[in-house]
Parts: sequence; structure tokens; C-alpha cells
Amino acid sequence: MSTKKFLLEEKDIPTAWYNIVADMKSKPLPILNPQTKQPLKEEDLYPLFSKGVSHQEMNTTDAWIEIPDEVRELYKVWRPTPLVRATGLEKALDTPAHIYFKNESVSPIGSHKLNSALAQAYYCKQEGTTNITTETGAGQWGAALSYAAKAFGLELAVYMVKVSYHQKPYRRSIMQTFGAQVIASPSMSTKAGRKILTDHPNYQGSLGTAISEAVELAMQTPNCKYTLGSVLNHVMLHQTVIGLEAEKQMEMAGEYPDVIIGCFGGGSNFSGITFPFLRHKLTEGRDIRVIAAEPASCPKLTRGQFQYDFGDEAGYTPLIPMFTLGHNFSPANIHAGGLRYHGAGSIVSQLMKDKLMSAVDIEQLDTFKAATLFAQAEGIIPAPESSHAIAAAIREAEQAKIEGKPRTILFNLSGHGLIDMAAYDQYLAGDLTNHEVTDEEVANNLKDLEKII
Repeated sequence: MSTKKFLLEEKDIPTAWYNIVADMKSKPLPILNPQTKQPLKEEDLYPLFSKGVSHQEMNTTDAWIEIPDEVRELYKVWRPTPLVRATGLEKALDTPAHIYFKNESVSPIGSHKLNSALAQAYYCKQEGTTNITTETGAGQWGAALSYAAKAFGLELAVYMVKVSYHQKPYRRSIMQTFGAQVIASPSMSTKAGRKILTDHPNYQGSLGTAISEAVELAMQTPNCKYTLGSVLNHVMLHQTVIGLEAEKQMEMAGEYPDVIIGCFGGGSNFSGITFPFLRHKLTEGRDIRVIAAEPASCPKLTRGQFQYDFGDEAGYTPLIPMFTLGHNFSPANIHAGGLRYHGAGSIVSQLMKDKLMSAVDIEQLDTFKAATLFAQAEGIIPAPESSHAIAAAIREAEQAKIEGKPRTILFNLSGHGLIDMAAYDQYLAGDLTNHEVTDEEVANNLKDLEKII
């Protein structure tokens, strides 16, 4: 009988995160001060972020960064996570491909986000910070950080994108259960929120808006730091525990992936699964394909422009070199709330520019079709975000069948969808639609972007 799950022991939890920037021949461009257009120094980040993550953000030379014992100890609550051979899905697709997935949905809050939340909360606590702020889309990051804040005795305020605040009330309940304060964004509690609501009274929010509000509150609250769940380099770093474990587990399975897939919003789970494998492509020329699966309604990698842009809507953040649809892009209210972000992080954007990875955009209905098939074949109901990766993996498996050639596919199941059942209800009732973004809308949104590059 073949092995279904490949399991590591607690002692196999990585002792260091992998910093891909150290191995990149063309490093990401620096983040810039919006006023002076000069590269930021590490200390420029201190007012907003903890010193620990500021140092990691700017580190371009150390390939390995030690995981603090306190963080690693808390990782033991659910790590290492299983690598699973998707034999049920292979059978359903009648494909010669071998499909594996890393099951990050087994974490206490149901997604990969805790890998970075615990690290960021730890560094804030180390510094004597008492309060932290953040934004959240679908609520996965907010849920993770609320657990992490409680673990390290911090007070947390979460700005949750308004459409998700209403679409996903139970995520809000999870955050409140762990003791966090949750505010629907845009709100009247910040200058950025008030301006947006004055201009657009019925605006349902975006991650860009929620970031503006969280940054503003952090800057105005004594002894408070801002934390975030994706996009920046230190978040990608913390998530590499996923791929580092998967490397060992693929070895146990006696295989090596030909293609690795992650869904894509700002890049955290995608980077987590792919960067440790990309290391071998960068340092040894190993032949692997890496694919980011993004929503067709928010297609920054497939249809965006590589340019310096703000990470938020109000323009509070530094300028980040990214594939972007423009920081004022308003994504459609799709159920994959965690992927409704206008830009990609600087590392992923550079890898994309250098053609070391590729991207596909996937329609909402295709993701739910893939999710339903996966649930029926593997017994796990996936998050709408993760379903983008599943849909891309199914395409790869079907292509293998057409070609009659085997290939080994690895994707990240970044979270389960048990708190997203309202979205499945809509899909099963036939009430969900696809959202097209026209070339004209993309061009219009990008036309006012300052051309720094």
C-alpha cells in the first residue's frame, strides 16, 4: 500500500528561515522614501516595525536566519505540517501526474499565517512593545495575529476589510475570542478611513485601505507597532518553514517536484512553499517551474506594471518596487478576500521580472469548481484563496494527461474553508459570478502612477 501522508517529527522543525535574497543574482530594488525617493535605511523602519523584523527586511546577505527558541517552541503546537499525496484527486482526474500538497490548514487558526504572526509578535514583545495593529482581508491573518498577540501578552487592533467583515463573521468572532479588537475598514476611526468614506460612502474596502488605517493608528499610539501578513521580505522569510519541511518530506516520498504552485495575494504562502525549492534553481540551476495562481479579478502579476508604488491606498507606506495595478485599484468583492491586493512583494516581483517564475490568473467560478472536486476527492474543504492553487494544479495534471507524460506537482494548501461556507453556499446556489477586469480599467488605473523606473 502506498503512503498517503509524509510526517516529520517536532525535532525536524527548521531551526532557521531561508532568506532567498542572499542567493538572488539580481537583488530586489530598494524600497524608497516617498518624499526624497532615496532608499530607506533599516532605522527608517523603526518607528513603524519592530527592530527585529526591520533588520530581517533589509538583510540581503545572510541566507539563513535563526528562528528564536520561543517561536520554534510555539511552532510545535501544529508543526511540522503533513505533506499529503493527493491520490484521490489523481484518481478523479485520471492523470499520470503525481500530486502532493502541503497541508497548512492544520494550524490552530486554519492557515499558514501563524508562521509569521508568532515571529512578529515575538520581536515586538522583545522590544517592550505593548500594542500592535494590523489589517486583514479574509480574516486569516487577523485570526493568526490575535492568537500570537495573546501568546506574547500584546494588545491587538485589527482593521478588517469591510466586505469580509460582513461575508465572514466567524473569522471576526475568532479574533475577538482571542481578545483582539476588530474594526470594519474603511472606518471613521482614522483620517484615512474618514476621507475614503467621505469620497465613497458605500465603499466596501480593500487591503490597501485597511493597511492605511492600521499604519495610521500605529503611528499615533504610544508604544505601538504595525505588523502585516504578506508583501514585505521579512514575512516571506518566516513562511519558508513550509517549503523547508516540504523538501524533507518530498525526499521521504522519493520524488522531487517538477512544478510548485501557490495561490497569490501579496505572496506569503506562495513564497513559503516555493523559495526553498527556488534556492536550488538559483544556486544549482535545478530545472523546476514555479507558478503563482492569482484571481482574474486582481491580476497584478499577469497584467500589472512593474513600478514603484505604495503598499497602501492612502500612500502612508514606503514606495515598493512591485508588479502593481495601482495602489488605488478597487478589486471586485470576490470571496478570496486574502488575494484582493493591488501589488506583489519586491522579491516576487524581481523573480517574476527575471523569469524565474510565472503566473496564471483564474476565474472565481473555476476556483470553486476545483475546490469542490478537491473536497470530494480528498475530504478537505479548502479556503477560496487556496482553491486558486488547486485549480492551477488541476490544469497541470490535465496537461500531463494530454501529453501522456508523468510530472510531479506540489502545491500549498494554505488554509481550510470551514469558515467560508457562506461562499460555498453561494457557489452551490449558482449565485457566484466571474469578475472581468478590462485592459482599459487596468490602463486607467495605472496612468497616474509616477514612473520612477
